[in-house]
Amino acid sequence: MLRASRFLKKGAGAIARTPAVAASAASPSSHSRIQTRMYSYPSGPDTSEKETIVKLLYNIGSKKEVEQYLGHFSSVESQKFAVIKVGGAVISDDLATLASALTFLNRVGLYPIVVHGAGPQLNKRLEAANIEARYEDGIRITDGPTLAIAREVFASENRKLVEALERLGTRARPITGGVFVADYLNKEKYDRVGKIVRVNREVVESSIRAGCLPILTSLAETPEGQILNVNADIAAGELARVLEPLKIVYLNEKNGLYHGTTGKRIETIHLDEEYEDLLKEPWVRYGTKLKLKEIKELLDTLPRSSSVAIISAEHLHKELFTHSGAGTLIMRGHRLFSEQDLANVDSDRLRALLIAQDPEIASGAATAASYWQKLAELKKEGGQYWIYGDEPYQLAAIVTRKPGQAIASVDKFVATKAATLGNITDNAWKLITRDHSQLVWSVPRTDDNLSWHFERADGSWSVGDDIVFWYGVEDWKKISDMVAAKGEKPATTAAASKQQHQPAGASARSYSTMARKPTAVFGGAR
Repeated sequence: MLRASRFLKKGAGAIARTPAVAASAASPSSHSRIQTRMYSYPSGPDTSEKETIVKLLYNIGSKKEVEQYLGHFSSVESQKFAVIKVGGAVISDDLATLASALTFLNRVGLYPIVVHGAGPQLNKRLEAANIEARYEDGIRITDGPTLAIAREVFASENRKLVEALERLGTRARPITGGVFVADYLNKEKYDRVGKIVRVNREVVESSIRAGCLPILTSLAETPEGQILNVNADIAAGELARVLEPLKIVYLNEKNGLYHGTTGKRIETIHLDEEYEDLLKEPWVRYGTKLKLKEIKELLDTLPRSSSVAIISAEHLHKELFTHSGAGTLIMRGHRLFSEQDLANVDSDRLRALLIAQDPEIASGAATAASYWQKLAELKKEGGQYWIYGDEPYQLAAIVTRKPGQAIASVDKFVATKAATLGNITDNAWKLITRDHSQLVWSVPRTDDNLSWHFERADGSWSVGDDIVFWYGVEDWKKISDMVAAKGEKPATTAAASKQQHQPAGASARSYSTMARKPTAVFGGAR
């Protein structure tokens, strides 16, 4: 697979090098022309260019993944795609990568809304002016001289990002005020620091209507016009509460959150399932604990379709357009359940889900009632079954084990589109593999989600119209017996069979904070 960031940066640069943009960049009066062009009404997307960009995205994930996420992001109003908070260090150290990443998103018809900080740059300017940077409770005390320099620094950094985007042919609008209305947070303690009380969304939406990416600073104003300093993370969160975007992205240089004990990047956090236990971890303290609490408070006020990503600018595309992602994905999710008796689940909702999503029942080849009977008979014979699902019944998995057998079978695994996009499927798989160390299942060769199964299996074998998958089974004789039970005896090893059937571009976001084992069960995708 091509390294996504390098490939995409080259692609964005190539797209930007059109005659019009080249002429604009070369002209001595390009700055004035940029200002005029920036506020005009958009002429509409270039369809052929968009198709080219989408094809470039296929190099970081499967075609199905890219189209699924692009369709998801394009299904909402433009201002509801993403709010992206950019730290000042990203602008100073990685401006070209950031501009390329934002340009790429815009070329496929998306309008990320950027809110940026300028902390490192401000500290440097204050030091040069012999003004001490003072903090109280982690909040910058902002007196008159500090605020005067902060306004200059914010305007300068905002202009740098806007100009970098314009050089790539991406229309951007600098917005250094008029969005955030604030009161003093505590004038005696912090001086000119604000607490946002209102967001003027019209300023942002008018920029998007004009075809420009809104590039905002986090400075706010009182109703009387006094400028106040506001932390960029807080400003981005308040903007998200008003716009309710699908994604809230925090760009940092570290490319995510990291486990304080193992040092490994945390890939996914489902707050409803993990938050309380996560806060009990000894390494979750200080800034990490504060960040998790802020994110939870933010997501608790937003629709469940919203999620937070912590990622570097270099890997932004992979995080947004693949199941595997590249940084840390945080979502509310839903609490999962596991039951061993049908009487303990909502059979009506489970039936509705199976009728909608299970091919056998949806086609009429079987009914939910006949399947319930099959499970009851299995239990009478001394076998077992487990029903896994989430609270809104967007997902259901049924695992069975016959009497005297050690290997369990994934009999059914169905999920709605919302469950797939919300990574609830991965969360359920983690729960299943925690309960069952050895699994076998089969999937039709025509299944649209084959890559998902390949990534979670330790091996596979094609038998007629189906593919048999297994997990946690290392004894070749057992594997041979499993496949033979499907009507064909394999003539090669499990490792070879997995290699044989692994589809190109397949990827998967493995479960994060409670992974069963760090081996290649998920294909090493994350």
